[in-house]
Formats: sequence, C-alpha cells, structure tokens
Amino acid sequence: MRVFILTQNEPFFLLDDFKYLMTNLADDIEVVGCVIFQGSPFGKKQSFLGKAFNTFKTFGLHFFLYYGLWFVANKLLRKPSVEEFMKSQSIPVVPIIGDVNSEESLELIRSFQPDLLISIAGNQIFKKKLIEIGPNGCINLHTALLPKYRGLMPTFWALKNKEESIGVSVFFVDEGVDSGPLICQQTVAVDDNSHKDIIIITKKIGMDLILEAIDKIKKGNYILRDNNDEESSYFSFPTRLDVQEFKRNGGKFF
Repeated sequence: MRVFILTQNEPFFLLDDFKYLMTNLADDIEVVGCVIFQGSPFGKKQSFLGKAFNTFKTFGLHFFLYYGLWFVANKLLRKPSVEEFMKSQSIPVVPIIGDVNSEESLELIRSFQPDLLISIAGNQIFKKKLIEIGPNGCINLHTALLPKYRGLMPTFWALKNKEESIGVSVFFVDEGVDSGPLICQQTVAVDDNSHKDIIIITKKIGMDLILEAIDKIKKGNYILRDNNDEESSYFSFPTRLDVQEFKRNGGKFF
C-alpha cells in the first residue's frame, strides 16, 4: 500500500513518534511522499516572533522558558526536524505553498498515486478533493475520545476539566472538524501525569493506532463507529484565563 503523510514541523514531540512509526510499518507499506506544514500552535499562520510572544502571553513565563530552552537545545544539538528526518528516510517532501486544497497542490499529491493519506498533526482543513485522492481515503490521529474534545489542544482541555481519562482516536477524515467515522480508539488514564506526560503517552499510543488502522484498511477488516455530532464537544485555542483555571484545577504542564 502506498501512503502519503500530511504533518508539520512540530519541534518537540513528533520526531520520536515518526521514528517509531517508520520502524514499525509493515514491509508492504511504502511512504511515497509527505507534506510538511509549518508548526502553527495558535491555529493560524504566524511569524516565529509572533508565536513566541503569544506563547509567553498565553502560558506565562515558566512555560515560555521551559519550551524556549528546549527549542534552543534542540538547535544547538542539531536535532533534526520532522522534515529533515523524512528526507533522511528518502521520503520526498512535497513543496506546498499556501492552501493544500488548491488545484496545484492536489496535482502534486496525486502525482504520487497514494492509496491512503495519513494526517498526523496536519494543521489545515482538508476538503473533499484532497480527502478523495487516495482510493482508501484519508485518516487522521486525534488525542481525544471523539466525539468529545474535537478541535485544538484536546489534552489541555481534558486536564483543565479534571477528566479522569482521556483517549486517542484514529478516524476517516470528512469535511468537518474531527467529525469522521472512527476506526479505532483507546482510553488513557490521566492519573497524576502532567500535560507533557500525557502528550508523550497519547502520541505513542496514537502511532500504534495508526499502524492498527493501516493494517485494518489494507485487509478491509474494520467496523466503523459513529462519531456522533450530538455527543460532541469542540474547543479552540486556550486563553490566558483558561490557563489560569487549568493551574487552579491542579493541572501541570510538565
């Protein structure tokens, strides 16, 4: 099966996840290409300085220094980006400029003749023509127990709301936001884990669920579960007040 990945240059967690994923792909799965979106933690395109300022304004000094120093350390240690890792695996990186749904972008992706698209931290809304490029559709990873916690930063919101468990979902993408039918899910106990811990745990589980979903799709052996709109909840990017409440409720970022 020929798969095509849509992801982003997230500088902290995704590299290790992709190393794990690529190591564990079945021999008959070929990653034929990928699109690498630039990291967009605030749900919209911003300059580096804009992202830094908004991180400080929203999450506070301690958070800003922790992730800022981590980012600098990665640069000093020459830790490869997701894009550099893909290139090291001889996976072509498709140079998408602007909207991935544009006809020019679609033609570039079609040229790789993928059977299945896989979105992992893809940060654009996918439209019908993109979703239908591969005969097996497009799947997405979301670190929540859908249909609850659709949208941005689901792990943050689950901890802020003092949930005892969170989860991971892999689903077929439709034209909504995290609203497509579910292929597989797993529940994860929150326990005393920090936000950083939960991200690491759920992303690792997510890679295993991606592998499971690929195998099910390849064999045509899956039963879809409804991602019911009536039971759904949606969250956008948190504000400074949300972060303050997160901390009052016992949430820890790291």
